[in-house]
Amino acid sequence: MKGLILAAGRGTRLRPLTHTRPKPVIRLAGKPIIHYALENLADAGITQVGVVVSPDTQEDIRQALKDFPGLQIDYIVQQEALGIAHAVGTARDWLGQSPFVLYLGDNLFQKGIKPFVEAFRPGTGAVIALVRVPDPRQFGVAVLEQGRIVHLLEKPKEPPSDLAVAGVYVFGPAVLEIIAGLEPSARGEYEITDAIQTLINQGHLVLGQEVDGWWKDTGRPADLLDANRLLLVEQKSPTPVIEGQVFDSQITGRVVIEKGAVVRNSTVLGPVHIAPNALVEGAYIGPFTSIGPGVTVRQAEVEFSILEDNSVVEDVPLRLHECILGVGARVTRRNGLPKAHKLVLGDLSSVELA
Repeated sequence: MKGLILAAGRGTRLRPLTHTRPKPVIRLAGKPIIHYALENLADAGITQVGVVVSPDTQEDIRQALKDFPGLQIDYIVQQEALGIAHAVGTARDWLGQSPFVLYLGDNLFQKGIKPFVEAFRPGTGAVIALVRVPDPRQFGVAVLEQGRIVHLLEKPKEPPSDLAVAGVYVFGPAVLEIIAGLEPSARGEYEITDAIQTLINQGHLVLGQEVDGWWKDTGRPADLLDANRLLLVEQKSPTPVIEGQVFDSQITGRVVIEKGAVVRNSTVLGPVHIAPNALVEGAYIGPFTSIGPGVTVRQAEVEFSILEDNSVVEDVPLRLHECILGVGARVTRRNGLPKAHKLVLGDLSSVELA
């Protein structure tokens, strides 16, 4: 069985964070989101992985995965973003006649994907991961009868159930022929839900299986923050793991300080992850915070936040809470007159001033 990760999307709901880099490379709890997908595939026994990228995302994805051990990783370029089924069709030659796991590269599963892989048997059309959600109108929605999916709808206005399709599918090769004959939907995309419904209509066995543990689709900023929180809580050691340098500081709880990081005259209250070459000085780092590589936090307070690579928070008089700073972003205090806020913000940025 092969694994196919989709990482070609533009991540428009996360702009400006994704204006210059793809969502799957954003770091949560110290690792790019796409690393969790690869780890779950490897844990399920899959060693051959294809990653579908776009011309715009391929270099960032390659860099994020260049040192990932133990897997054969191939890259398939999707020239146009025309839907999930179109992305799978782009990988048809690479997939051949192998059954495969289709994994959306921005999804996270607390307990992995092994149960879905184990539920697949030769002759099965598909095994679909399902999760109960309070408002399924933004998802593909399944109708389940005795473990079989009998109907599937894409973002229905009146959902027939609360079972939403999560970001993992296990397919037999029959779906590839169906995808080759699909027509685009009203929104101009080739829908994977249409392909699955055609499998059902043709009499193939399509099983639905509920996700065990939490599942997160990291589509919006609030989802990123919550996913980061959940992953930080999962850090294995309940006591600090310190590989970097710590001077005159209080470190409490599930805190990881990686090699090359420096924490000086600060308080760090976990769960927190501090990446290599970060500097925390004269600062308070509160729970559910990820500090990325090369980040500087000096004379400032940060909690429940994600600071990406080489960002800076310095001499800020108010605590930052529920913040996401992109690569190289800076939040500093203005000295001198006029006493005013100075902001340089990209499209779709968000600022709340206390």
